[in-house]
Amino acid sequence: MIRKLVRQMLAAQILSALTVSVCLLIDNIMIGRYLGVKAIAAYGLANPVLLIIGAIGSMLAAGVQVVCSRSLGRGSQEETNAGYSSAIAITAVVSLSFMALVLLFRTPLAKAMGAEGDEILLKDTRDYLAGFIIGAPASMGALILVPFMQMAGKSGLLIAAVLGMTVTDIGLDILNVTVLHGGMFGMGLASSLSYYVAMVMGAFYFLSKRSVFKFSTKRVSRKKIGELFTGGVPAAFNMVSSVILIFCMNKLLLSVGGAVAVAAYTVVMTLGNASNCISTGTGGVALTLSGILFNEEDQTGLKVLLGLLVRRAVALGLAAGALLIGFAPFLVGLFIPEAGESQHMAIFGVRLFALGLLPCCINNALKSSYQGVGRVRATEVISLLEGAGLPLLSAFVLSRFMGITGAWFFFFAGELLTLIGILGYVCIKYRRLTIKTEDVLLLPDGFGVPREDLLEADISHMGDVMATSHAAEAFCRTHGGSSGLCWRVALFVEEMGSNIVTHGFDPQADNHLSMRLQHKDGRWTLRFRDDCGAFDPVHYVPAEGQEAGMGIRIVLSMADEVRYTYSMNLNNLMVVKGDI
Repeated sequence: MIRKLVRQMLAAQILSALTVSVCLLIDNIMIGRYLGVKAIAAYGLANPVLLIIGAIGSMLAAGVQVVCSRSLGRGSQEETNAGYSSAIAITAVVSLSFMALVLLFRTPLAKAMGAEGDEILLKDTRDYLAGFIIGAPASMGALILVPFMQMAGKSGLLIAAVLGMTVTDIGLDILNVTVLHGGMFGMGLASSLSYYVAMVMGAFYFLSKRSVFKFSTKRVSRKKIGELFTGGVPAAFNMVSSVILIFCMNKLLLSVGGAVAVAAYTVVMTLGNASNCISTGTGGVALTLSGILFNEEDQTGLKVLLGLLVRRAVALGLAAGALLIGFAPFLVGLFIPEAGESQHMAIFGVRLFALGLLPCCINNALKSSYQGVGRVRATEVISLLEGAGLPLLSAFVLSRFMGITGAWFFFFAGELLTLIGILGYVCIKYRRLTIKTEDVLLLPDGFGVPREDLLEADISHMGDVMATSHAAEAFCRTHGGSSGLCWRVALFVEEMGSNIVTHGFDPQADNHLSMRLQHKDGRWTLRFRDDCGAFDPVHYVPAEGQEAGMGIRIVLSMADEVRYTYSMNLNNLMVVKGDI
């Protein structure tokens, strides 16, 4: 079932990240072809300021993935709704405040970014800041809704919203440069309006009765907001590192190559970010699923997840890198059509960037997995080293020996050194050369349960249900369970399993049901997970006296605790029974 989830979620995450990148790519093509190289440089200089709102949004989105995936893993829908309500509320407050500040201080901000001394560059930078920041509430809101769409299993809606944003942005860009002639302000405003389109499309689901998540001002709390920010701190490190990297690289390139070098760097980062959708998608899937599996203490599932993501990251990273190297002249020509120094630098920089895609994809899978399993400090350190420290160090040192040519090694050298550092730390920790998945995961000591205290089974028909019920009873007996307890656990498996297979499985579909039974600290925890239609046995129970639902009522009356959540198009049921 993990394989199916990874396949579905990874495709949606990559496609949505790619579409957003394509949106920015189209912006840059329009700017370069219609407004010139200095306009591209202005876009690059404005980026650090714009990335701040992206950093805050990404921080909260990552916090949502961490906090809400954990509450889903614990089976608490009420706690998840509290996270949803708090995320929406704080997003509105922060984004509106940031928009007002940037609009008020856009001129000094443009000067601080390096646009001072060139009136055209200053005007273009200031105008783009003004146009783009109007969309801050929508861009930040869209970032927050993405993880909730994934958890609700609405990958199709996510893709539709992002596609709607892209089409709107392209249409408005064309309108701006051919009819309205709104310059850089118009380009920024086109992006802003496209973000509002995406947010509105997503809002139709979240405001409907079908929404898995329910907003309520009563659920908004300082505690939950604090948890969201704390959970998203590693993502903030990553985004802040990106801001520092772009700001420092702009300064470095301005000093050694002028505006043409900054324009080339902007093209490199635009194309690089589009190809980096693979690492972004990989990281998003790793963070969400590892958080759920970690809170279920599913060590086997975590190993399978990381192995799948790394293999896919390697394959996709190699493919994307090869395409970027081969088509670099054509792609750069879309932004900078005139042959010259800026175009030459951009082609060289794009090809070197492509070499870093493979280690980047692996690094993102590892970094997000560490955050999901509670290794927050490791995630923060990797984010700082990968995002700014090692790339800037590489660019600074190599540019001293190779001139501006050396600066273009920033991404490849930074990602490669980061991966070497991660694997080196793992080897030092375990005092041996190792790349085993269970070692690379860096799971906390004492995590999970020993294999002998765990029973797992995949169920596809009624025969499997009965076999698993008997296996559960035998498992309980070998672990010292009383006869009454063993009978109850076996009954739980039989009743809930048969109910899912009989009423949930579609004869025309390839449905899956997994059962996991673990014994730890005197508690027997059963987890059922299936990909059938949504069904909550905890709250939807027929009236007393009706034969339908009798087995469910028996389980609810005998169990100490029963929790249900529906996430990622999966029913998740947890049944807990203490020793008798």
